[in-house]
Amino acid sequence: MGRAYQNRKVSMAKTSDAKAKVYSKYGRELYVCAKSGGTDPSGNLALRGLIERAKKDQVPSHVIEKAIDKAKGGAGEDFAPARYEGYGPGGSMVIVDCLTDNPNRTFGDVRLCFTKTKCKIGTQGAVSHMFDHSAILAFKHDNEDAVLEALLTADVDVSDVESDAGIITVFTPHTDYFKARQALAEAFGEIDFEVDEIQFIPKSATVISNEDDIALFEKFLDLLNDLDDVQNVFHDAELVA
Repeated sequence: MGRAYQNRKVSMAKTSDAKAKVYSKYGRELYVCAKSGGTDPSGNLALRGLIERAKKDQVPSHVIEKAIDKAKGGAGEDFAPARYEGYGPGGSMVIVDCLTDNPNRTFGDVRLCFTKTKCKIGTQGAVSHMFDHSAILAFKHDNEDAVLEALLTADVDVSDVESDAGIITVFTPHTDYFKARQALAEAFGEIDFEVDEIQFIPKSATVISNEDDIALFEKFLDLLNDLDDVQNVFHDAELVA
Protein backbone atom coordinates (compact mmCIF):
# COMPACT_ATOMS: atom_id res chain seq x y z
CA MET A 1 0.00 0.00 0.00
CA GLY A 2 1.69 3.18 -1.15
CA ARG A 3 5.36 3.97 -0.87
CA ALA A 4 7.55 1.97 1.49
CA TYR A 5 8.48 3.55 4.80
CA GLN A 6 12.15 3.29 3.85
CA ASN A 7 11.48 5.70 1.00
CA ARG A 8 9.72 8.16 3.27
CA LYS A 9 11.90 8.30 6.34
CA VAL A 10 14.63 10.42 4.73
CA SER A 11 12.17 13.30 4.50
CA MET A 12 11.19 13.01 8.15
CA ALA A 13 14.64 12.87 9.68
CA LYS A 14 15.39 15.00 12.70
CA THR A 15 18.37 17.29 12.34
CA SER A 16 19.93 16.45 15.73
CA ASP A 17 23.13 14.44 15.66
CA ALA A 18 25.20 15.49 18.66
CA LYS A 19 24.33 13.56 21.84
CA ALA A 20 24.17 16.66 24.00
CA LYS A 21 21.66 18.22 21.63
CA VAL A 22 19.55 15.07 21.60
CA TYR A 23 19.52 14.90 25.41
CA SER A 24 18.58 18.58 25.67
CA LYS A 25 15.74 18.30 23.18
CA TYR A 26 14.31 15.19 24.80
CA GLY A 27 14.67 16.72 28.25
CA ARG A 28 12.66 19.75 27.22
CA GLU A 29 9.99 17.70 25.46
CA LEU A 30 9.67 15.26 28.38
CA TYR A 31 9.31 18.15 30.81
CA VAL A 32 6.55 19.80 28.76
CA CYS A 33 4.74 16.51 28.18
CA ALA A 34 4.85 15.53 31.87
CA LYS A 35 3.85 18.99 33.05
CA SER A 36 0.83 19.19 30.75
CA GLY A 37 -0.40 15.60 30.88
CA GLY A 38 0.81 14.24 34.21
CA THR A 39 4.05 12.63 35.37
CA ASP A 40 2.74 9.05 35.55
CA PRO A 41 3.50 7.28 32.23
CA SER A 42 0.71 4.76 32.83
CA GLY A 43 -1.83 7.57 32.73
CA ASN A 44 -0.07 9.76 30.19
CA LEU A 45 0.28 7.78 26.96
CA ALA A 46 2.13 10.62 25.26
CA LEU A 47 4.75 10.59 28.02
CA ARG A 48 5.05 6.81 27.92
CA GLY A 49 5.64 6.85 24.17
CA LEU A 50 8.14 9.68 24.51
CA ILE A 51 10.07 7.83 27.22
CA GLU A 52 10.25 4.72 25.03
CA ARG A 53 11.46 6.80 22.09
CA ALA A 54 14.08 8.53 24.24
CA LYS A 55 15.41 5.17 25.43
CA LYS A 56 15.67 3.94 21.83
CA ASP A 57 17.71 7.06 21.06
CA GLN A 58 19.98 6.09 23.97
CA VAL A 59 19.01 8.97 26.23
CA PRO A 60 20.29 8.08 29.73
CA SER A 61 17.73 7.27 32.43
CA HIS A 62 18.97 10.11 34.64
CA VAL A 63 18.15 12.64 31.88
CA ILE A 64 14.62 11.24 31.58
CA GLU A 65 14.09 11.12 35.36
CA LYS A 66 15.44 14.64 35.84
CA ALA A 67 12.98 16.07 33.31
CA ILE A 68 10.01 14.28 34.90
CA ASP A 69 11.08 15.22 38.43
CA LYS A 70 11.33 18.83 37.30
CA ALA A 71 7.74 18.64 36.07
CA LYS A 72 6.63 17.14 39.38
CA GLY A 73 7.98 20.18 41.18
CA GLY A 74 5.70 22.43 39.20
CA ALA A 75 8.36 25.11 38.86
CA GLY A 76 10.77 25.77 36.06
CA GLU A 77 10.46 27.20 32.58
CA ASP A 78 7.12 27.72 30.90
CA PHE A 79 7.75 26.29 27.43
CA ALA A 80 5.18 26.51 24.67
CA PRO A 81 5.14 24.95 21.19
CA ALA A 82 5.83 27.19 18.18
CA ARG A 83 5.73 26.19 14.53
CA TYR A 84 7.26 28.08 11.61
CA GLU A 85 6.86 27.38 7.92
CA GLY A 86 8.65 28.58 4.85
CA TYR A 87 10.65 27.89 1.72
CA GLY A 88 14.19 26.55 1.96
CA PRO A 89 17.02 26.36 -0.57
CA GLY A 90 16.14 25.00 -4.00
CA GLY A 91 12.46 25.82 -3.56
CA SER A 92 11.99 23.19 -0.85
CA MET A 93 9.21 23.42 1.72
CA VAL A 94 10.13 23.38 5.40
CA ILE A 95 8.32 23.11 8.74
CA VAL A 96 10.22 23.94 11.94
CA ASP A 97 8.78 22.79 15.28
CA CYS A 98 10.06 24.47 18.43
CA LEU A 99 9.53 24.55 22.18
CA THR A 100 10.22 28.01 23.52
CA ASP A 101 9.98 30.16 26.63
CA ASN A 102 10.41 33.32 24.53
CA PRO A 103 8.47 33.27 21.22
CA ASN A 104 9.90 36.60 20.04
CA ARG A 105 13.47 35.39 20.47
CA THR A 106 12.75 32.06 18.80
CA PHE A 107 11.01 33.62 15.82
CA GLY A 108 13.94 35.97 15.33
CA ASP A 109 16.45 33.13 15.56
CA VAL A 110 14.55 30.92 13.11
CA ARG A 111 13.97 33.78 10.67
CA LEU A 112 17.71 34.52 10.70
CA CYS A 113 18.39 30.92 9.60
CA PHE A 114 16.12 31.51 6.62
CA THR A 115 17.60 34.87 5.67
CA LYS A 116 21.22 33.69 6.04
CA THR A 117 20.57 31.02 3.42
CA LYS A 118 18.55 33.24 1.07
CA CYS A 119 15.28 31.58 2.06
CA LYS A 120 11.87 32.92 2.97
CA ILE A 121 9.93 32.28 6.17
CA GLY A 122 6.19 32.26 5.55
CA THR A 123 2.98 32.62 7.49
CA GLN A 124 1.21 29.81 9.32
CA GLY A 125 -0.22 27.37 6.80
CA ALA A 126 2.10 28.49 4.01
CA VAL A 127 3.41 24.99 3.31
CA SER A 128 1.85 22.64 5.88
CA HIS A 129 -1.03 21.85 3.51
CA MET A 130 1.57 20.06 1.35
CA PHE A 131 2.38 17.64 4.19
CA ASP A 132 0.39 14.91 5.91
CA HIS A 133 0.46 15.33 9.69
CA SER A 134 0.68 11.65 10.52
CA ALA A 135 1.22 9.26 13.38
CA ILE A 136 3.68 6.52 12.42
CA LEU A 137 3.84 3.22 14.29
CA ALA A 138 6.24 0.56 13.06
CA PHE A 139 6.79 -2.82 14.73
CA LYS A 140 7.78 -6.41 14.02
CA HIS A 141 4.81 -8.38 12.71
CA ASP A 142 4.09 -10.60 9.73
CA ASN A 143 0.33 -10.26 9.24
CA GLU A 144 -0.68 -6.98 7.61
CA ASP A 145 -4.33 -8.03 7.36
CA ALA A 146 -4.58 -8.77 11.09
CA VAL A 147 -3.08 -5.39 11.95
CA LEU A 148 -5.45 -3.59 9.60
CA GLU A 149 -8.45 -5.48 11.00
CA ALA A 150 -7.50 -4.59 14.60
CA LEU A 151 -7.25 -0.91 13.71
CA LEU A 152 -10.49 -0.78 11.74
CA THR A 153 -12.35 -2.65 14.50
CA ALA A 154 -11.22 0.08 16.90
CA ASP A 155 -12.51 2.72 14.46
CA VAL A 156 -9.04 4.05 13.71
CA ASP A 157 -8.80 6.18 10.58
CA VAL A 158 -6.01 4.29 8.81
CA SER A 159 -4.15 6.22 6.12
CA ASP A 160 -1.84 3.39 5.12
CA VAL A 161 -0.39 0.08 6.29
CA GLU A 162 2.87 -1.20 4.83
CA SER A 163 4.76 -4.45 5.28
CA ASP A 164 8.46 -4.72 4.54
CA ALA A 165 10.98 -7.32 5.76
CA GLY A 166 8.88 -8.37 8.74
CA ILE A 167 8.10 -4.80 9.82
CA ILE A 168 4.55 -3.46 9.70
CA THR A 169 4.27 0.33 9.46
CA VAL A 170 0.97 2.02 10.23
CA PHE A 171 0.13 5.56 9.17
CA THR A 172 -2.85 7.37 10.69
CA PRO A 173 -3.84 11.03 11.09
CA HIS A 174 -2.02 12.49 14.09
CA THR A 175 -5.36 12.87 15.88
CA ASP A 176 -5.74 9.07 15.96
CA TYR A 177 -2.29 8.40 17.45
CA PHE A 178 -3.48 7.32 20.91
CA LYS A 179 -6.42 5.34 19.56
CA ALA A 180 -4.15 3.45 17.15
CA ARG A 181 -1.55 2.74 19.80
CA GLN A 182 -4.19 1.46 22.22
CA ALA A 183 -5.85 -0.71 19.55
CA LEU A 184 -2.55 -2.37 18.68
CA ALA A 185 -1.71 -2.99 22.34
CA GLU A 186 -5.13 -4.57 22.96
CA ALA A 187 -4.84 -6.78 19.87
CA PHE A 188 -1.21 -7.87 20.14
CA GLY A 189 -0.10 -7.14 23.71
CA GLU A 190 2.87 -5.01 24.69
CA ILE A 191 4.65 -3.89 21.52
CA ASP A 192 8.26 -2.80 21.16
CA PHE A 193 7.81 -0.14 18.49
CA GLU A 194 10.60 0.44 16.01
CA VAL A 195 9.03 3.82 15.20
CA ASP A 196 6.52 5.62 17.41
CA GLU A 197 6.24 9.24 16.33
CA ILE A 198 4.08 11.98 14.92
CA GLN A 199 5.64 13.50 11.81
CA PHE A 200 4.93 15.80 8.89
CA ILE A 201 5.31 13.66 5.76
CA PRO A 202 5.59 15.54 2.45
CA LYS A 203 2.98 14.67 -0.17
CA SER A 204 5.62 15.08 -2.87
CA ALA A 205 9.36 15.76 -3.09
CA THR A 206 11.35 18.76 -4.26
CA VAL A 207 14.46 17.44 -6.00
CA ILE A 208 17.58 19.51 -5.35
CA SER A 209 20.47 18.61 -7.65
CA ASN A 210 22.40 21.87 -7.96
CA GLU A 211 25.60 21.61 -5.90
CA ASP A 212 25.30 25.17 -4.57
CA ASP A 213 21.69 24.57 -3.51
CA ILE A 214 22.62 21.29 -1.83
CA ALA A 215 25.40 22.98 0.15
CA LEU A 216 23.05 25.82 1.07
CA PHE A 217 20.37 23.38 2.20
CA GLU A 218 22.82 21.51 4.43
CA LYS A 219 23.97 24.82 5.91
CA PHE A 220 20.33 25.76 6.49
CA LEU A 221 19.70 22.56 8.46
CA ASP A 222 22.91 23.04 10.46
CA LEU A 223 21.88 26.57 11.42
CA LEU A 224 18.48 25.36 12.61
CA ASN A 225 20.04 22.47 14.49
CA ASP A 226 22.24 24.87 16.42
CA LEU A 227 19.17 26.53 17.93
CA ASP A 228 18.25 25.12 21.34
CA ASP A 229 14.56 25.86 20.80
CA VAL A 230 14.28 23.80 17.61
CA GLN A 231 12.90 20.32 18.24
CA ASN A 232 12.22 19.01 14.74
CA VAL A 233 12.68 20.07 11.14
CA PHE A 234 10.53 18.53 8.42
CA HIS A 235 11.05 19.13 4.72
CA ASP A 236 10.26 17.79 1.25
CA ALA A 237 13.81 18.09 -0.12
CA GLU A 238 15.34 15.17 -1.96
CA LEU A 239 19.05 15.84 -2.41
CA VAL A 240 20.48 14.32 -5.57
CA ALA A 241 24.23 14.89 -5.88
